[in-house]
Amino acid sequence: MELVYSGKTKDVFALENGNYLLKFKDDCTGKDGVFDPGENSVGLTIEGVGDVNLRMSIYFFEKINAAGIKTHYVSADLANTTMEVLPGKVFGHGLEVICRHKAVGSFIRRYGDYIEAGADLPAYVETTFKNDALGDPLVTKDALVCLGVMTEEQYDDMKAMTQKITQIIADDLAEKGLVLYDIKFEYGYDKDGKVMLIDEVASGNMRVYKDGEYIDPMTLSKLFFA
Repeated sequence: MELVYSGKTKDVFALENGNYLLKFKDDCTGKDGVFDPGENSVGLTIEGVGDVNLRMSIYFFEKINAAGIKTHYVSADLANTTMEVLPGKVFGHGLEVICRHKAVGSFIRRYGDYIEAGADLPAYVETTFKNDALGDPLVTKDALVCLGVMTEEQYDDMKAMTQKITQIIADDLAEKGLVLYDIKFEYGYDKDGKVMLIDEVASGNMRVYKDGEYIDPMTLSKLFFA
């Protein structure tokens, strides 16, 4: 296998069959030793988090695929903490998509003058460029189209997919007495330009609460698979 990219939470290898292999790490984004899915740098290492992130990703990718929504997921190997995925290109130099059901995190930091923390949001979707030096700046649909990062149709597809996927995950969590506040996704596109969900769908990418209290990723994973 050829290492093609070493990321914050995963390494990416090229496979002979044309697909790619993601190797999940135990590193998490955060600041000052505290986990935060909204941060753009590794803040801590939690033993076993790579394994639980892969387990949750398998669970949700299979569910999302079954709903007829396109993803890059092919298969996984829990023994080696790896996931085989389809080839695809990222939008621009990398784009993150956040869907918010509640006002929390960076949303409330930006717009706290207009809304109370924890207030309901209508599956609000926002996009940010992956750029650590600039703090992952927000980017609008119009800017994405003007800059040639994606077409208007690709954006509309991505937004609709994001809201559908978020609802699938929120409904699943709700059955366990858990409330999804927000979640972060990444998307790419295949050789035909079709949008597909990439990266992972795991506790490290979502904020979840139970009885009004925030649940950290490892605790969430334990509750989820209990």
